Amino acid sequence: MLRTLSRIKGAGLRSRSPVLRFLAALPWRMPRRLHIFLTDPASLLGLLIVAVIVTAALAAPVLAPHDPTAVSLERRLLTPNSDYPLGTDHLGRDELSRLLYGARTTLGTASVVLMVVITIAVTVGTLSGYYGGRLDTLLMGLVDLLLAFPGLILAVAIAGTLGPGLINVMIAMAAVWWAGYARLIRGMVLSLRQREFVEAARAIGASDRRIMIVHVSRNILGPVVVLATLDMGWIILGISGLNYLGLGAQPPTPEWGAMLNDGRPLLQLAPRMMLYPGAAIFLVVLGFNLLGDGLRDVLDPTTYQR
Repeated sequence: MLRTLSRIKGAGLRSRSPVLRFLAALPWRMPRRLHIFLTDPASLLGLLIVAVIVTAALAAPVLAPHDPTAVSLERRLLTPNSDYPLGTDHLGRDELSRLLYGARTTLGTASVVLMVVITIAVTVGTLSGYYGGRLDTLLMGLVDLLLAFPGLILAVAIAGTLGPGLINVMIAMAAVWWAGYARLIRGMVLSLRQREFVEAARAIGASDRRIMIVHVSRNILGPVVVLATLDMGWIILGISGLNYLGLGAQPPTPEWGAMLNDGRPLLQLAPRMMLYPGAAIFLVVLGFNLLGDGLRDVLDPTTYQR
């Protein structure tokens, strides 16, 4: 371990990056996983992108210069200027304000979907993997049925049946997205239920509920966190796609996918109306992917054997 940390410290001190030089000089008492994460430029970039966008979304009421839903036809399609830094859309609404409030809608919707998906998947995967038998056959049959359909197409069908609205988009995404998680979690639980610490807990009289919550769930937490971080980008893309099709947020609610749809007819006249929300989606997906890669490397036990 000391050799590994020494190589990391030496590489950081030889680097021209002031951030890496500062991090390499941090005390050795820092947890080794945190130290490795903070000395990875890609992980730091992903963390920075996600932190900036999330902060901007939370501070949208303070940062937004104008009301994102205020219509003013005399100011429609203004180019960027001092009053409207990113210009206005076809209804005279401030693009910057709509991007900031759209971040709240997009990220908030994706976060709720992710929490629901993780809850369902952990419950189904743990029960299926721990008990096995007919329950496993029944639950995995349902998972196989859902995975037999293309996820996004099935989500479009569900959202279209339920009708337009953000709540219906969240229901559609959550109803489709949990299946893949559940299968992976089941595989992890199958390998854990025969481990020595589970057998020891069972031998001293621990209930199945306690074993699943205290012993099994604790050991699948790391992989689930990494998977959720990596999949956050896909969920954002899926939600934005449904909103782009008009199945989600309805006017005048600002949302990045809906903003792309608003700018589509004006692509040649005002391409910035699609450029801004498209760039925002690209950046946040890139940020979560880089952050997820960094967490995966940190939580992988073989990382410290290299």
